[in-house]
Parts: sequence; structure tokens; C-alpha cells
Amino acid sequence: MLKKIPITKVIILAVIFLAYFLLSKNSLAQTEAVETIIYDISPFGTSEYRDFGAIEFLGTKTNLVIFETDVAGLGDTEVIYSAADTGLPLRVERDVNIWLHKENITEEYFPNEGKLTIIKFEAGKKTEEYFFESKKGPIHNAVLVPFSLRKIPNLEIGWTYDIRLPQEFKVKLISIEEVVVPAGKFKAYHFTSTPPKFEIWITSDALRIPVKIKGLESFPYTLSMKERKVKENK
Repeated sequence: MLKKIPITKVIILAVIFLAYFLLSKNSLAQTEAVETIIYDISPFGTSEYRDFGAIEFLGTKTNLVIFETDVAGLGDTEVIYSAADTGLPLRVERDVNIWLHKENITEEYFPNEGKLTIIKFEAGKKTEEYFFESKKGPIHNAVLVPFSLRKIPNLEIGWTYDIRLPQEFKVKLISIEEVVVPAGKFKAYHFTSTPPKFEIWITSDALRIPVKIKGLESFPYTLSMKERKVKENK
């Protein structure tokens, strides 16, 4: 379902979250990520996943992730806040650069209501606004999906999980197999989606690292892990 958002609500939300976002960016400049994973993107490009762990955001304990992508002149930086207990997305701030064109996108998730609002800005002016609603459960974030699979206990072949992006997909664990990526060879759980949107491989050890991710839609791509770094406790 897609609806327009009242302009007064847009302005209030934008002002509140802009202040928090600017404060967070300033703080993150001096903060080291708990985990950093660097991916090569085929056919060409790179991306970097940085997990900063738990932080306070709008009076709530949340997890903070920054995901940066650079592909053939396209730069996309996503600052993602998710619920500490469920891992479900709460807020995403995106800076998108497509050659000389720039836009900012905010995604506001309401997990308990199955709702998502998306607002686009160009040169500081709102250009588009959308509202999505699912009656079947919370709407997920595509970046977080592979990493959320790390938290599922007792995985067995045939296990399934329903997600909404906001289109509904069924994720299924189909096999355990060896996968080779620039970082090395790993024994991994192999997940697919129905309808066919993506495939995901995460290591079958205790770390459950997403080592390979394939997009299968209009512009196919593959993310392959090149390097993983973990912050050392001092």
C-alpha cells in the first residue's frame, strides 16, 4: 500500500532526526567499529559494512550500522539504526551520489505497526514521500537481512523465514556447502529467496559471517567478502 505523508508530519520528523543524525555523525568520526567487513562487488565496485554495536538513539537502545557502497560512479552511504532486542530496522539515513546528482533519503520504520515511510530530498528540498504498510508483520531492511540471519539458533536445512521489503519473500536454507571468496574458503549455509530476489551464504561456524550475497533482479550483482576486521578489546 502506498500513500502520501502529511507535510506537517514530514517537517517535524525531519527536524528532529536531522539533529540526532548530525550529532551521531560527529560522534562516529572518532569511534571505531566493533566489526568491519569489506566486500568486492561483481561486476565492479566495493562495499563496506561497519557495525558500531549498541548506542542510545532517541532515548532507546539501538544497534548502529553504516553500510557504504561505491559502484561505477554510484556512492551510497546508509546509516542504519535497528532495535537492540529484535534487530528490526527503526531508521535509515541515506546519502546517495549518482555522478553529479545527489539526494538524501530517510526511511522511518514502525515495526509494531508494520509501517514504513520514505522521504527523498534534493538540495535540501523534499521531492518525494511514500508510505508502505504490511498487514503480515514488520517491514525489513534489505541491508540488514543477511546479518540478521547470524542470530538464528539451531539452523537446519529446510528452515524458512518470511520477510517483507516491503514485497513479501520467503527465505530458505537449502544447503551447507563450501564457498570461495577473496577472503578464503568457508563452509557456509546457503539461503535462497522465493520469489528469487537474492542468495546469501553465511559461515556455518559460531561467527555466522555473511561471506557472499547475490542480487538476482534487474541488475545482478555479487558481494564477496574480501576482509573482516574486529575491534580488539583493550
